[in-house]
Amino acid sequence: MKIGIVGNYGNNNHGDEAILLGVIHQLETYFQVKRQNIVVFSNQPEQTAERYQVTSEPLYIKKGNGPLTFAATFKRHLNTVRKLDLLMIGGGGILMDLYGTEAFLYGLYGWVARAVGCPYVIYGVGAGPILTKRGGWMIRQLAQSARVVSVRDEKSKEMLKDIGVKQDIHVIGDPAFQIPYFKERKRRKVPVKIGVTAVPYYHRSYWPEENLEKYERYMEGMANNLDGILEQYPDTEVTFFATKHPQDMWVTKEIRKRMNYGGRTVIMEEALMPLDIVEVAGNMDLVIGTRLHSLILSLVAETPVMAVSYHHKVKDFMEMLGQSSRVISIEDIDQHPLFFAERYGEMREDWEAVQKAYRELSEMMKQKAIQGMPLIEKTLGRSQ
Repeated sequence: MKIGIVGNYGNNNHGDEAILLGVIHQLETYFQVKRQNIVVFSNQPEQTAERYQVTSEPLYIKKGNGPLTFAATFKRHLNTVRKLDLLMIGGGGILMDLYGTEAFLYGLYGWVARAVGCPYVIYGVGAGPILTKRGGWMIRQLAQSARVVSVRDEKSKEMLKDIGVKQDIHVIGDPAFQIPYFKERKRRKVPVKIGVTAVPYYHRSYWPEENLEKYERYMEGMANNLDGILEQYPDTEVTFFATKHPQDMWVTKEIRKRMNYGGRTVIMEEALMPLDIVEVAGNMDLVIGTRLHSLILSLVAETPVMAVSYHHKVKDFMEMLGQSSRVISIEDIDQHPLFFAERYGEMREDWEAVQKAYRELSEMMKQKAIQGMPLIEKTLGRSQ
């Protein structure tokens, strides 16, 4: 059996790398697919092939403009996709058009698969934002021709329904919940170690549109909130780490410069791989995460989380967990300088119960993540 995987891989975003590792692990354990029979379409195919011992092809063939790039990519991958038993498009938040090209890039793979008669599925993805009619049309066409569509949350399902997707949409857990991590987390009677991740919100180093006023408000809001914890709880220490390196590292340094208690913080400057991130999170009592997969990988380690929502997917995830009181919008964080301290204090008051709840949430999400494999099994059965 030969299976292809398409997503935002090889882009130094270790949330996406965690998804890929989870999908590969699922294919190995559920279908006994050998890694040499997995083809990953990646932004850095040589890196991906070496890192995961898979076959890898370039995600796209860059030419002078968009149409030429899409045409070259289509032509390049016809023979590769023709040899596959199945093409998996996902996971990750790829069904969107925020940056302008995502909907057409991943939609292109649907065209390639249809052209050569290869069945394809949309697997464990997030949807939105979908801002244009063209983007909505492309995503709808991609989904309508897929053998199976599965998403990682109810809001993504609703969004696909809203743009006119008629077929069944299955909600499964994010594939990153299936990365192979089996160590038991160290539990303390009182939380004292807090991990923090940040994102370059509205900064030109990462965001499609720069807005320095919003960026500065976010910086000040994060700094004031972290100071609030460290002032009220002298036994607590903060460790910054990144899930997209080096961009997230730059912004954490800017936050620390604005803090009064920055001397009680540590910045982990190294680029962490997914299992490293789980290991770091497992050594924390609490993770305050901005990026979605800093929260997911913390939950893999059964570590309680609090969230700063820079994107609707973060808020949606916390609501799905029943933890909506522990998430704050990134737009509002400068207006609530004690949000972190107040929620942290509440959690400390009943810390044993909090830890037990997150252990149960971790197990629930791991079980949901495996639910996509039986759907693929049915698809493979129909294609044979």
